[in-house]
Amino acid sequence: MIALWIALAVVAAVMLVMGTFGYARIVRRRHVRGPRLGPDVRGAAKGPRTATRPRPAPPSPAPQEIVIGAEVETLVAGPDGKALVAETPAAEASVEVEVPVQVAAPTFRERLGRTRGVFAGLRSLRGKGVDPATWDELEESLLRADVGVATTDALIEDLRRRVRQKEVSGGDQLVEALEGDLVDLLSLERHWDAVAGAGPGPALGRESGSAEGFEATAPISRDLRFDDEEGVVNVWLFVGVNGVGKTTTVGKVARQQVAMGRSVLLAAGDTFRAAAGEQLAMWAERVGAGVVRGAEGGDPSAVVFDAVQRAAARGNALVLADTAGRLHTKVNLVEELKKIRRVAERPPGRVTEVLLVLDATTGQNGLVQARQFTEAVAVTGVVLTKLDGTAKGGIVVAIQKELGLPVKLVGLGEGPDDLVRFDPADFVGALLG
Repeated sequence: MIALWIALAVVAAVMLVMGTFGYARIVRRRHVRGPRLGPDVRGAAKGPRTATRPRPAPPSPAPQEIVIGAEVETLVAGPDGKALVAETPAAEASVEVEVPVQVAAPTFRERLGRTRGVFAGLRSLRGKGVDPATWDELEESLLRADVGVATTDALIEDLRRRVRQKEVSGGDQLVEALEGDLVDLLSLERHWDAVAGAGPGPALGRESGSAEGFEATAPISRDLRFDDEEGVVNVWLFVGVNGVGKTTTVGKVARQQVAMGRSVLLAAGDTFRAAAGEQLAMWAERVGAGVVRGAEGGDPSAVVFDAVQRAAARGNALVLADTAGRLHTKVNLVEELKKIRRVAERPPGRVTEVLLVLDATTGQNGLVQARQFTEAVAVTGVVLTKLDGTAKGGIVVAIQKELGLPVKLVGLGEGPDDLVRFDPADFVGALLG
């Protein structure tokens, strides 16, 4: 019995404690949240149930073309399907333009470390005699640098002849003679002028692909050609396969031309790569140039044509046209490139440069690309990118010797001012000096 009373007392104590804590929690909650609202009050607080949220306005049509620079233009589709132009003055556009500041260009000796390493064995020949091992070292170095078999054989044969005739004796003279021969090869002016119409014609298709198939023409400068004729819009087309750096090259060339005081308009003709237009627009904003863009997946020749017409209306003297990367073996893509070239030539446009952008790391494959693109759009010069990141710098010699195409610009780094004019003497001196 005593045990029963004790158990009842414990249960009562527990219930008392739980009730006390529960009441404290209710008081605390009401103190923080306030008193509970009745049904009428709750309805008034929430408002009538028939109230509706405002619907967002329908989105405006996406811009088809954008021009960034001194003025910003946005072209949108009007009710009749044609383009309507909405102009925003420069003050309202608030486009920040970075004025290009040219810095000291890098030198070949600074950036050609890997290629110099290939020729280290030849430089070690200085102070030594000429023996059979010398010729093996010479041949291996030239082939490893991707000079090409035919060019390597021609160089070695000429040096052997001069050694037999006592014109050259000792390793020092041999290296100096090789340096002179390479400079002569790179300075060869028997490349053809595709703009003027002079050139090899059917000889391009010869299996040999050697310089003998080319007609001698007037010497052509390695400078980029610009016709300063009133009423003419110069067009420079940039062509090449995917991944060689065409868009970046366009931006760097634009930077150089703007720094020279020329009025430049960029044409984003690569409408197939999603980020190509944005990338070119960024370059345009940096250098203070304009850019014309088309709809993604649109006709690139229409973009180039519109850029030329816009340049003529605004007084831009130069249009730099980016193009989509394409395999040189795909007939339909090459035909499209031909169309872009034809459209760019329509007055007031004049194509004064067709620059083939090649990746130096591809080596001899660059020769195959160069042949195909030259046949399609009459390439006038080569831009060789990533020359600082490869030991295959000898591809410059192969391009000049076997195709007769002048290498006009070379990329020696990733910086905006690392695209420099190619100089044969400086190039060879950096390798063998």
